[in-house]
Amino acid sequence: MQLKSPIGGVILENTVPDNIEELKRHAADRTSYKTRLAAVEELGKFKCQQSKDILWRLMLNDRVHTVQHRAFLKLQAFGETVKLPRKRKGHLVKDINRRLGVVFTAIGGIYSEEKFNEKFKEMYPEFYDIYMYEKGNGFNRWVQNVLASLPKPKA
Repeated sequence: MQLKSPIGGVILENTVPDNIEELKRHAADRTSYKTRLAAVEELGKFKCQQSKDILWRLMLNDRVHTVQHRAFLKLQAFGETVKLPRKRKGHLVKDINRRLGVVFTAIGGIYSEEKFNEKFKEMYPEFYDIYMYEKGNGFNRWVQNVLASLPKPKA
């Protein structure tokens, strides 16, 4: 049975997608919010229990608010009784300032946007993904401000 979604597209009721295992992997990919968003969009086309379970998990646990919001909208379109979690305020990751200091030390203590971002992504891919999304174009400026506020190493 096909239903029209209020946010666009056709929902195939009780049909499990052929690529459900791939969608599960994409939904669990903590290193790319874009991959998770694409998985949410695809899962939102199939009103089966597996899709609902994955969307519920993303809505409740994802650290990127847009992913949570899109999962919420898809569940709402399925007729589920859902409540969107509040957007987190303050530090999204515990001890992020210390972790940025560790990355700074790992690149030799001399700041270069390119080297720093590469090392940060290598050392903490999930946190890099979260902050790249949340800070957007202000990411590098935010990193510089955090690094400037860190205590200086003792000589």
